[in-house]
Amino acid sequence: MVLGFSIALIIFSLLLMLLVLMHKGKGGGLSDMFGGGMQSSVGGSSVAERNLDRITLVIGVLWLACIVVLGILMKTNS
Repeated sequence: MVLGFSIALIIFSLLLMLLVLMHKGKGGGLSDMFGGGMQSSVGGSSVAERNLDRITLVIGVLWLACIVVLGILMKTNS
């Protein structure tokens, strides 16, 4: 059981890193340092960006749930 949640945590961690890196910079911070501030968006966020936000949120919640379950499992096994 612990092995399954550990593998799921690794997969969710990699997915979360990939999804966060796919987001557009919102201006300011490190994204401007690497040229992200040169682009200007005319409208609000697109449908793809909103879906990416939702997917990132779901993966983040699953990642957090895996950490909590692993903590409980480790505590009860000790």
